[in-house]
Amino acid sequence: MGAVVADDGPSGVKAPDGGWGWAVLFGCFIITGFSYAFPKAVSVFFKELIREFGIGYSDTAWISSILLAMLYGTGPLCSVCVNRFGCRPVMLVGGLFASMGMVIASFCTSIVQIYLTAGVITGLGLALNFQPSLIMLNRYFDKRRPLANGLSAAGSPVFLCALSPLGQILQHEYGWRGGFLILGGMLLNCCVCGALMRPLEPPKTSEVTKEPAEKKAKKKLLDFSVFKDGGFVIYTLAASIMVLGLFVPPVFVVSYAKDLGYQDTKAAFLLTILGFIDIFARPICGMVAGLKWVRPRCVYLFSFAMIFNGFTDLMGSMSVDYSGLVVFCIFFGISYGMVGALQFEVLMAIVGTQKFSSAIGLVLLAEAMAVLIGPPSAGKLLDATGRYMFVFIIAGIEVTTSALVLALGNFFCIKKKSEEPHTKEAAAEREELNKSEDKTPEDAKVDSVEVEQFLKDEPEKNGEVVTNPETCV
Repeated sequence: MGAVVADDGPSGVKAPDGGWGWAVLFGCFIITGFSYAFPKAVSVFFKELIREFGIGYSDTAWISSILLAMLYGTGPLCSVCVNRFGCRPVMLVGGLFASMGMVIASFCTSIVQIYLTAGVITGLGLALNFQPSLIMLNRYFDKRRPLANGLSAAGSPVFLCALSPLGQILQHEYGWRGGFLILGGMLLNCCVCGALMRPLEPPKTSEVTKEPAEKKAKKKLLDFSVFKDGGFVIYTLAASIMVLGLFVPPVFVVSYAKDLGYQDTKAAFLLTILGFIDIFARPICGMVAGLKWVRPRCVYLFSFAMIFNGFTDLMGSMSVDYSGLVVFCIFFGISYGMVGALQFEVLMAIVGTQKFSSAIGLVLLAEAMAVLIGPPSAGKLLDATGRYMFVFIIAGIEVTTSALVLALGNFFCIKKKSEEPHTKEAAAEREELNKSEDKTPEDAKVDSVEVEQFLKDEPEKNGEVVTNPETCV
């Protein structure tokens, strides 16, 4: 965490920071939008589900909870699949699962069946798309990675602003069954995004081809060695505490406004304000994080974003009228967007490209437990006290605590750590690089001849993005 890891990619190819990477970024933008916005957008169908199946609101709310639980809780499973089969095939299968779950749900005759289809199957499909898309974004971008993360994270508020009105239109025109069917068809676009994730491959020579094969054999399906990295442990602990309170205010702010006596439409407009501010906050924060002076200290910018978010919650607890809630939503949208833009950028900087696929799965699993505890515990606190002020105060304290854990842990435990390679493989690569620099002129001549011959034989593969025969569509 104290020192940024050089991301050369698992295949040894330097990130292109552009080119086909922009197509990968576009795909990641769509996947992030579906993954985070879909569980919230499905809630517009809850009233019809309550009417048809004769159930309560808490029963239908389990659909969104299961979707989020699958998105976070299946992190290690996604990591294993990516390390075993690659990002593209996993995303293609995930897109089919996401679509199939919603299509089957449109024919369901009980709420339990919807839990299994729209909840479990669709949630698993979105998870199999979300994690690999972030991994591919990490491989294609290095110098521009903070900006790329900010732009891809903006997919969440953009899709939330689009899917919620669309869901209302579909419900009005076709009912919940027709709406589920159409949304299932839309989720097939995840397969298109998966097809965009072309793997990076290095130029192949007779001598170099042996190395990737050896590395591939040694690669673990789930690398638990990331827990030996103090920076990763501190980040995981801080992220888990943060998630306890991060999602609470958006869930309760509309009810807070209604409790103050404002109309439903006016109360719901608060989320629109929050989402609109969030759209611009994420890419702008990504640009700031990519500045030369800021990027090495990105972890402290992330800590500041969390403190800002927690302080906003504490101030929001004092709101007594609609104008106060509007101001709260504006500042919460800014801080929430900053957190969304930086959370995975900081994780990438901590563990590097090679271990990111395993690290993100383990982090999401830890966050899954906090996601399931946070909002329900806040709801119990509200039932016990009857005052939203305490809910916002607890959320603010939790997020602020996570910021202190991250910043102080980094400063005292990691900052003074010497900049050593994170893995034995990285150390070996550096030794080989040093040896190659000490070569005699005769060796250099031989190497140049080999390079010229290689360029003549395979000019089209030098430094290009090529399709992997194992993962091509």
